[in-house]
Amino acid sequence: MTDGGGSQAPVAGWPTGVVLPSRHSWPVTVRAGAVVLRPLTRRDEPAWDQVRTSNYAWTCEWDATMPPDAEHHPMPYRSWLRQVGKQAKAGQSLPWALAVDPGWPGCPESTERTRLVGQVTVSNILAGSARSAVIGYWIDEKLAGRGLVPAAVALACDYCWQVMRLHRIEICIRPENAPSLRVVEKLGFREEGLRPRFLHINGDWRDHRVFALNRDEVPGGLLNRIFPDGQLPRLNR
Repeated sequence: MTDGGGSQAPVAGWPTGVVLPSRHSWPVTVRAGAVVLRPLTRRDEPAWDQVRTSNYAWTCEWDATMPPDAEHHPMPYRSWLRQVGKQAKAGQSLPWALAVDPGWPGCPESTERTRLVGQVTVSNILAGSARSAVIGYWIDEKLAGRGLVPAAVALACDYCWQVMRLHRIEICIRPENAPSLRVVEKLGFREEGLRPRFLHINGDWRDHRVFALNRDEVPGGLLNRIFPDGQLPRLNR
């Protein structure tokens, strides 16, 4: 279930089907049931364009934008892909595609053939004394509310904690973003406060609520927290 990152091994006490590499390297793919986090590729461009276009009304209110005084030119998909790939190889981010495998567990697809339905990005990765990162996410509206995003974010957090040995994961959410707030509530992130006019989102500087978890607060991992019975998410065809 992984590409790169050293040997593959199940983690004792975790749900059957969760496998993580022994060390971090990019590219890397991980899976939790029908939920797959894998690197975006050139082959994903048509699917990426389609899902972004069809979900514009669903995501535009939460999408990051550039301030008017910033020098910025929109990048074609392949140029953007090269940029985020360089950042990932430098250990600065994990720009994962959120994909689904309707055939799991009976007839699982190879991970590179799983269907792209969103994105989970681990960014602002800091080493040294901080050992921290920030996670952002979105999913196709047609699949929202089915538990896939909480599973994907939990998988990303467990990878950061168990493989990369990070200490703190932070998630910042606009107060109006009810679906994202439900994700951190389900995962048990604690709220730390409000950052006024924190990020430029949908054309203006927006307030964000800050949520965080440290590794020692979830010793058994987030996947075990949200799937205590070991039943990982499935997706009917």
